[in-house]
Amino acid sequence: MQPDGYLATYDRLARTDPPAAQARLAGWLRTDWNELFGELRFHRPVLVTPAFTLVTSYADVLAVLSRPEVFTVDTYRAPMEAALGAPVMLTRDGIPLHWRERGLMQVMLAPEDVPAVRALAGELAEQAVRDSDGDLDAVDALFRGVPLKVCARYFGFPGPDERTLSRWSRAIMTDVTANLGGDPGVHAASVAAGAEMMAYLRELVAERRAAPGGAGVLGRLARTRLPGELGFDDERVAVNTAGLLLGFVENAAGSMTNAVRVLLDRPKQHAEAAEAARLDDPEPFDPYVWEALRFDPFLKMIVRYCACEHVLPSGTTVPAGRPVLAAVASAMFDAGAVRHPGLFRTDRPEREYLHFGHGPHACVGVHPGRVVIAETVRRLMRRPGLCARGPVRRDRDVFPDAFHVRFDTVASPTPVHEDA
Repeated sequence: MQPDGYLATYDRLARTDPPAAQARLAGWLRTDWNELFGELRFHRPVLVTPAFTLVTSYADVLAVLSRPEVFTVDTYRAPMEAALGAPVMLTRDGIPLHWRERGLMQVMLAPEDVPAVRALAGELAEQAVRDSDGDLDAVDALFRGVPLKVCARYFGFPGPDERTLSRWSRAIMTDVTANLGGDPGVHAASVAAGAEMMAYLRELVAERRAAPGGAGVLGRLARTRLPGELGFDDERVAVNTAGLLLGFVENAAGSMTNAVRVLLDRPKQHAEAAEAARLDDPEPFDPYVWEALRFDPFLKMIVRYCACEHVLPSGTTVPAGRPVLAAVASAMFDAGAVRHPGLFRTDRPEREYLHFGHGPHACVGVHPGRVVIAETVRRLMRRPGLCARGPVRRDRDVFPDAFHVRFDTVASPTPVHEDA
């Protein structure tokens, strides 16, 4: 916490040393984001800086995420498309490719898959926990391990091996989301990883087309033949399969890490979540994950680019020509839209959560994605004596690389029946 307040410190530096003001603000966004956002929501919900505009209120954040004709996804386009070598639905606004391929992928990632995906995630997580002998790196074994295996078995995209699949995901998403300084080495690593991945996927798609009985989402895509004039050829199948990996693994791993860390830091909620985790029915447990994640979301800000000057619901004008940081982490603590935001509550309505984004670029795989996250966390949280052995180790202060935990080595917990 800044003794004089964040805004007073920033304003003073902005007058006397603008580069230092930007550097100080960037540091706060990494380390003091919760306190900073609280002050901004109250005193200046839209902070316009020379480098970007920071939006913190619930109504303004939703407005930014809902208006792709004004607030575009252009900031993600260059690094993502350099890696994949083609236009990507995730980085395009309002064009036929975006609407067609988003709709198709929503069909392929069917809500009807959710029970089977949940069972798969539970099986994978349970096996990893049992094999650990009560001491494991939860990131490697669970929070990355389970999503990577889901990519192989549900998406139908196994990679040459799990380690390579993991490397592709991290290299590309580091450039897309965490290379704010434009490090050429990071960009080159992403482009190289993307070239490897796309070469592999082109061969994999050809194999699936030749033997179209393949399982998983890729198998469905390979069996789908759209009219030629729509342009959804084998290259588009490969690009959209790549998007499944890139939109899933880093976000899922980061979200699970943060949710578990928050629960372990709160003894009361940890005990309640552990009790709920041992029930046969997973439904009572899931809200603990989303509420814990509200207190430390992995995706704290969603970046857009302001294409034309626009007045937000708060009445503030956002200038054109610079990035806009829509602080979803702040919006989920806005007392004007979220009931008792400082309390840990498991009865919140869905609209109070923005973990999967909002608007036309909200997560296309939300239905299977959320059960992989929740069920993996549930299988860990049901272990008696669960505790952290140290802090989370992160790559670039963003992506979790290690989080060691331990728990009592007893027989697998017996689920508690709700009528007991």
